Amino acid sequence: MAQAESSKEVAQIMRSGAYRKIKKSLLEQLARSGNDDPHFSDMVEDYMKMYVTKELCSRDIEQRGVNVTSIGSKGQTVVHKNDSVDMMLKTNAQMLKLLDALGVKPDAVVEDDEELL
Repeated sequence: MAQAESSKEVAQIMRSGAYRKIKKSLLEQLARSGNDDPHFSDMVEDYMKMYVTKELCSRDIEQRGVNVTSIGSKGQTVVHKNDSVDMMLKTNAQMLKLLDALGVKPDAVVEDDEELL
């Protein structure tokens, strides 16, 4: 992937509604728990960078699949696993560890009475 194309994708992810909602939710939870000092806010930034990485891996897997082909040194076609699969799994694991370190838990969902009908 070309550098300019990658930068466009990163910018697109960072402008997405999902990115903004996740970041806002994390910062709000930190504020509610009294852990909104700069150290913890910086950790949220780290989490969001991992979110971007995870999204890039997901897009790569969607585009190229879990197995990719390349041309070997002797000109033969070689099928190997897409490195984005392992990277995505490792990134998700780190994201979960960071949430735990921040003491962040999923927000409780409050349903409207209308949604229940």
